[in-house]
Amino acid sequence: MDFLSYTTKGGGKSDSYGQIQPFTRLLPEPFHLTMLGLKGPQPVSAVRKKTTLQSAVQRLDEWSPTLLKSRLYGQLLVDIIIGRLAPGERLDEQVLARRYGGGLAGIREALARLALEGLVQRRARVGTIVSPLDLADAREAFEARALIEVECARLAALKAGPAQIAAIRATLEDGEDAVRRNDARALAAMDEAFHVAVATASGNRTLAKMVTLLHHQTARFWLYDMRAPQPEESLQALKEHLTLADAIAAHDAPLAQRLMREALGMFPDDVKRTPDA
Repeated sequence: MDFLSYTTKGGGKSDSYGQIQPFTRLLPEPFHLTMLGLKGPQPVSAVRKKTTLQSAVQRLDEWSPTLLKSRLYGQLLVDIIIGRLAPGERLDEQVLARRYGGGLAGIREALARLALEGLVQRRARVGTIVSPLDLADAREAFEARALIEVECARLAALKAGPAQIAAIRATLEDGEDAVRRNDARALAAMDEAFHVAVATASGNRTLAKMVTLLHHQTARFWLYDMRAPQPEESLQALKEHLTLADAIAAHDAPLAQRLMREALGMFPDDVKRTPDA
């Protein structure tokens, strides 16, 4: 099971935007926007979308984590994932600039990056809104994660050195404390940091960026649609992640693959099509 399988937007609320900084520091930068290659006959819209994403990759790779726009992007990203900025909500740039303490230029650049990831939408005569959640999109992102992350676990078990293994273990150090506090923000941050650390340890930079982007898509869904975690469930998830880290440290590739598959779990069949359905 995965931590986010049991997390909802109702847990771990906080009015302090400063508390999300550990989350943003754990995310690798920059995020890759090139997804699995499109094959066979493709609609014009699909080709155009793929071209747009690919052309954006180089620009996003130039973002430094020390830039104001990077900080604003990270704060907006987390609030979209945890639902503080709700699906369909209109985003007023002036309001966002006051809320997050940044200028309009930085807010606009952050929103542009989120639009490239599909997390916000720009609409004529409406402005920018948080992208609605859709079950089909979430299912496809989850299926892609299952394929990519199982392979990442195998590669990490084969290639990870002491530094990479230590980085994987470090993401889980505060796990029991987060469970005890029922801190949804901390659990979400830990879950993403762990999976990205494993992907990074695979030695494939592109896969690591893809995992991050896919995690954003699935995390939004889990945090909106699933029930709140019970402490014993979160502790079990933590145990499974620790066991996976041990398998990678032991360089047991088949075991790491199996444990990653178990950690991800299965996409639920009995969920609503959208949070509003």
